Amino acid sequence: MHQQGILKTDDLITRFFRLCTEMCVEISYRAQAEQQHNPAANPTMIRAKCYHNLDAFVRLIALLVKHSGEAANTVTKINLLNKVLGIVVGVLLQDHDVRQSEFQQLPYHRIFIMLLLELNAPEHVLETINFQTLTAFCNTFHILRPTKAPGFVYAWLELISHRIFIARMLAHTPQQKGWPMYAQLLIDLFKYLAPFLRNVELAKPMQILYKGTLRVLLVLLHDFPEFLCDYHYGFCDVIPPNCIQLRNLILSAFPRNMRLPDPFTPNLKKDLDSYLKTRSPVTFLSDLRSNLQVSNEPGNRYNIQLINALVLYVGTQAIAHIHNKGSTPSMSTITHSAHMDIFQNLAVDLDTEGRYLFLNAIANQLRYPNSHTHYFSCTMLYLFAEANTEAIQEQITRVLLERLIVNRPHPWGLLITFIELIKNPAFKFWNHEFVHCAPEIEKLFQSVAQCCMGQKQAQQVMEGTGAS
Repeated sequence: MHQQGILKTDDLITRFFRLCTEMCVEISYRAQAEQQHNPAANPTMIRAKCYHNLDAFVRLIALLVKHSGEAANTVTKINLLNKVLGIVVGVLLQDHDVRQSEFQQLPYHRIFIMLLLELNAPEHVLETINFQTLTAFCNTFHILRPTKAPGFVYAWLELISHRIFIARMLAHTPQQKGWPMYAQLLIDLFKYLAPFLRNVELAKPMQILYKGTLRVLLVLLHDFPEFLCDYHYGFCDVIPPNCIQLRNLILSAFPRNMRLPDPFTPNLKKDLDSYLKTRSPVTFLSDLRSNLQVSNEPGNRYNIQLINALVLYVGTQAIAHIHNKGSTPSMSTITHSAHMDIFQNLAVDLDTEGRYLFLNAIANQLRYPNSHTHYFSCTMLYLFAEANTEAIQEQITRVLLERLIVNRPHPWGLLITFIELIKNPAFKFWNHEFVHCAPEIEKLFQSVAQCCMGQKQAQQVMEGTGAS
């Protein structure tokens, strides 16, 4: 190919790979059409026929990438890989737009997966460009995110959840360089799913995609819990509030670091910091609801990202403030502070929709045992104890309960908070009207209490605090 001058100029390289991609894709479409016209045709043989051409093309790409430029010249190799990936993406997107519902994922999926495997083989020449190779694939998958190419979504999910891709992206390198890139791909997935998940009734194709997403998260929870811990915040920002199980899976992960986001506007940040230090300006609390509200449309009134950020930031500052005084978070040390002023004001001042989002933001921090979980658990219980209406107490109960009635796993902090609420006589939980408003509701509370505490202890608690 070098001798024939096929790779002499940029334009010739582009033309060659574009024509090759289009030819391989066309052969694949023809083979699949043959199967439709001849139902007796063996689908395995048809697929093997498609793969034969696609795999040969991938092998050629891999050889050219490995042997382009000098052995040590990683830039040339990566430039060629980026060019080829860009060409395949271009062909895919054009095909996706033109064929629409007739679009076939198979040829593109095969090209990407085989190329990923070829370029992650244990060869010295590939090891030197490993991270740049993964970066190139990540950028490619981000460009092909489901909102951009919904017809490619199943193949896309298979690609980003392939065991070799996950293992390489989330390997424990010193800086964990692949983590933010992989987190972005999951955010791409959650953003696509979000509008469908807001409607409780999922169509069959979406049910399949949702189940696939749960499986990917279960793999991450089992093999890379630190990754879910580090990025739980960004994920919870884009997952709709009604997706309890999805959120529980992420929040059940435990170890170490917490990264603090900052979506505040400069003015709000300045006023917030000022209020936390001096409890002024006095108008800060009364203006807070309007700062969080973005529209009058029910279901979309509030800036959820801003509520999540506000709760986490205020809580983090409160923990630091308590530690500076030589104490640890408890029901007595969290009170009478600017931080609790803000939380109590939000609990009282927000409407039902806003309060639900605010309480969810607190519940998102009830995770593995650490100072954040302990502080926010105390805060949730304090807001319950000090609530000026039963409506607030009922909503706090709802936020905790709806996260416990879905399948396991349940975050540790969530269980601890709910057990304390129903067990500690100080909260008079079993005396509240909403616990006994209907027989089926009462049974639900009793069964959750038994799951959390065991049947005997739950029975003692319910009887000892005046429950029927």
